[in-house]
Amino acid sequence: MSDDVLSRTARQPDRTEVTGPEQTDVYDVFDPEPQRARGVTVALVHGGFWREQWDRAHQSPLAEALARDGFHVANLEYPRIGMPGGGWPGTGAALLARAEAVHLDPDLPDTLVLVGHSAGGHLVLWAASDGRAPFVHGVLALAPAADLGEVHRLHLSDDAASALLGGGPDEAPDAWADADPARQRLTTPAVVVTGERDDVVPASVIDRYASSRTPDEPFHAAVARGADHFDVVDPEHPAYLLLLAEVEELTLR
Repeated sequence: MSDDVLSRTARQPDRTEVTGPEQTDVYDVFDPEPQRARGVTVALVHGGFWREQWDRAHQSPLAEALARDGFHVANLEYPRIGMPGGGWPGTGAALLARAEAVHLDPDLPDTLVLVGHSAGGHLVLWAASDGRAPFVHGVLALAPAADLGEVHRLHLSDDAASALLGGGPDEAPDAWADADPARQRLTTPAVVVTGERDDVVPASVIDRYASSRTPDEPFHAAVARGADHFDVVDPEHPAYLLLLAEVEELTLR
């Protein structure tokens, strides 16, 4: 499993924007060379099962690669379990606030695509549901924790979903209904990409989310052949070409 991408170094961002008083009220900006700029902003939302020990730093190599390929990139932070503002609904509200700040950034293009990995994939699908983020052009969810009910059934990451939501589905039913994109309607175009060999977020999580979609929702799914959970965010893996193609396709919708 090529999780070395989690510790790989990358260049420093071109700037860091602070949007509030908490340490998680921040995003890093990676700018493309002017002659290569595509006029699109990609906002990255990192994974880590919503836990404090994983922050945006491990997505810096992906941010650097996307900027090199012509995108303006904002690498977003958000509060996780046990942090000030973390848990539900704070984590979701903070993610929306950070995405809106990127949208309002005068130095970034208006066309905005959210790209989230794992727990970040859950968050971007949630943002794409029920009209929450009309300013977002589309979302790409990479190996997402898309169906929280299945995440809970499988006890993924030591019951991370229950930790995020303050209890199981019977203990915190309102939080589960609000947080689970599998129970909600997609209103922003969304693509799910999963690795063929992903054993961190099993295929059943993706399958259950996909089966909950209706034919009129703006959704499709793709599989990165030979890829595991971390390969889908590794710019040195062939899965990166699929990521690029899906982002490009979303900007054309």
